[in-house]
Amino acid sequence: MASVRLPGGETIEFEVHGDGPPVLLAVDPRPVEGEQAAAMRAWGADPALGRCLIDGLRDRFRVIAVGYEAHVMAAPRPGTLTPDAVARDLLAVADAAGVDRFAYYGYSWLGLLGQQLALRTDRLSALVMGGYPPVDGPYAAMLAVTTTAHGLARAAAQAPPEPAGQPEPGDWSSVGVTTSPAQTGQFVTMYEALRGFDDRAAQPALTCPRLCVVGGADTIEYGAQWGGTVVDIAGPVLRNRAELTALGWDVAVLDGLDHLRAMQSEAVLPVLRPWLESQLGRA
Repeated sequence: MASVRLPGGETIEFEVHGDGPPVLLAVDPRPVEGEQAAAMRAWGADPALGRCLIDGLRDRFRVIAVGYEAHVMAAPRPGTLTPDAVARDLLAVADAAGVDRFAYYGYSWLGLLGQQLALRTDRLSALVMGGYPPVDGPYAAMLAVTTTAHGLARAAAQAPPEPAGQPEPGDWSSVGVTTSPAQTGQFVTMYEALRGFDDRAAQPALTCPRLCVVGGADTIEYGAQWGGTVVDIAGPVLRNRAELTALGWDVAVLDGLDHLRAMQSEAVLPVLRPWLESQLGRA
């Protein structure tokens, strides 16, 4: 395990495995354990997702794995978690790993930020944007969801709610807020910073090879407590598939998979690995 001091002053750990073209994975290399792991399995998530992705790539690539989400949840940055700041952090990790040009893979909000990284540096050899559409992204919906989560977290800090039952896997409306106001507030900061972002107008500035990977059933519907917000991930990709191809994107739609299932290693690796081999081998 290596570490680097980020521009904001915090220290983040990362791991490097294998040899070959560098690939920066925004995944936690350390499997989650204990009660949190059991809760993740009950929800349908894989506590060892990062490790599985590393193991699926390390024989062909130099994999740099950084648990960025775990880092900001452990040391929240309300007011400063902006796309600019995240891009500087990821570049600092690449510098510390001793790589100049590198491919990047991230999923969900870390996939979204992969596009933001590509707009801020010419060091990407390839970009894989998982679980978020490159064009017509649901920025307004995510700002609404994160703002609601922040309000619920602040209310819970004042008067903790009664324990809820176990949520049903995939039923996002049944999820309670167990995060702190600082943890939720940093994502409000991020989506506020993206409020005026025009992802279609930004496309000509993207020059590296690019792949978008989404689940074909990735539409998240939140209940009344969350304002009835719908976060549609698959829809924009399906509607804009021809346009995305014309803009230079390769597109992979994982049929029938929702947001959680489309991030699992058994779904991602059969697409991610051969695409990286084709693009980085060509480079």
